[in-house]
Amino acid sequence: MAVTEERDALGTITNPRPGRWVDHHDPEDRAQWESTGRPAARRNLWLSIFAEFLGFSVWQLWTIVTPRLNDAGFSLTTNQVFWLIAVPNLVGATLRFPYTFAVPRFGGRNWTIVSALLLVVPCVGLAVVVQNPQTPFWVMLLVAATAGFGGGNFASSMANISFFYPEREKGAALGLNAAGGNLGVAVVQLVVPVVVVIGGGLALDRAGLMILPLAVLAAVLAWRFMDNLSTARSDFGGYAAAVRNKHTWVISFLYIGTFGSFIGYAGVFPTLIAQQFPQVSFDWGFLGLPQVPLTLAFLGALVGSLARPYGGRLSDHLSGGRVSIASYLVMALGALGVVLALSLGSFAMFFTCFLVLFVASGIGNGSIYRMIPAIFRAGVDPEDRAAMTMAKRQAAACIGIAAGIGAYGGFVIPRVFATSITDFGSLTPALAVFTGFYLVCAAVTAVVYVRGRATRFAGTAV
Repeated sequence: MAVTEERDALGTITNPRPGRWVDHHDPEDRAQWESTGRPAARRNLWLSIFAEFLGFSVWQLWTIVTPRLNDAGFSLTTNQVFWLIAVPNLVGATLRFPYTFAVPRFGGRNWTIVSALLLVVPCVGLAVVVQNPQTPFWVMLLVAATAGFGGGNFASSMANISFFYPEREKGAALGLNAAGGNLGVAVVQLVVPVVVVIGGGLALDRAGLMILPLAVLAAVLAWRFMDNLSTARSDFGGYAAAVRNKHTWVISFLYIGTFGSFIGYAGVFPTLIAQQFPQVSFDWGFLGLPQVPLTLAFLGALVGSLARPYGGRLSDHLSGGRVSIASYLVMALGALGVVLALSLGSFAMFFTCFLVLFVASGIGNGSIYRMIPAIFRAGVDPEDRAAMTMAKRQAAACIGIAAGIGAYGGFVIPRVFATSITDFGSLTPALAVFTGFYLVCAAVTAVVYVRGRATRFAGTAV
């Protein structure tokens, strides 16, 4: 009787404490998982995906608005244009680190409410500043920086969902969560160009206003249906161990090459198309819709997002190391293809090569994440439960650290392109740098993970 009364006093999935706090949730308990755990986890997952999707959308708003600012009366230089694209990525990457620890501190439901409402700030700010071409550039830069709130959402969302799922299903859930968020980039680049011109004229303020009600809706849904898990705890010991492990930094470096490329190219692709091929235009007339502009740039983020899960699946069969090497080599070829396309003045080749870059980066995202658990398990005796537990803790921490550092590629790539254009008048120097970087990433992966750590300790490639 005492045990029953004690359990009844705890918050459960079906009867949480005030504030929707749940104390009794053990996803590794198969009986509980099948009865109440799985439905609750799925409910929180889908709402988390929706909130993260909006976060990515806000994070990338300036990538599609910026190329149209001069059409709206602004007089921005090329350097200023790329600053407006790069700064949200710098802020978003930095916020991923504190956002990771927000869920254990405040609760997953509570932080989803807060992070969703924070998206109101960049949306309102954008809607205000784009209406006045006399807005000082430093004000526009500050407002663009607030879009980084959306970039931080990824870290808290992934951390929150990881607490809901058992180890045997965590990979699939986190993969779905990540892919759903990444799709926000493609959707905003598809929808915003249409919304800002419907009805005639150019109303860039609508880019921010269109997301406002959705951000509020995400907060309301989180308040009503999501849960806080009191069992969610920050693993500072795991993070400390991961920080001291050199493989955390090697993986973070490699992830700049994959996710950093994805988010960086997604940011600059609309601007590069507009600058390099201003004569190329498409509209929706072929579908019988009003002849409003169709920005094909969204296809890059779309194929990159959809390719991500396949990187993990290929790695299950071929090893993450080998798939990652292939991804880097294809990315190097894609960058060289863009150089050739520019020399030939071929938009079709330019566009196709960029799609190759996006697909390869998406596959690389999946393969790098697939490598992390294997890297930290390498050389660990499976019978040593304490060592295996620490390996899992370090792997989880490495994923969080790499996600933050990799996102800095979204800042670096626009700035490298800006320097290439302003100092050399061409994209070629930037693409040459990226090609060299991908070859270095491929070499590091081969030396350290295909012929190195895994072979020495486990006898197989990671």
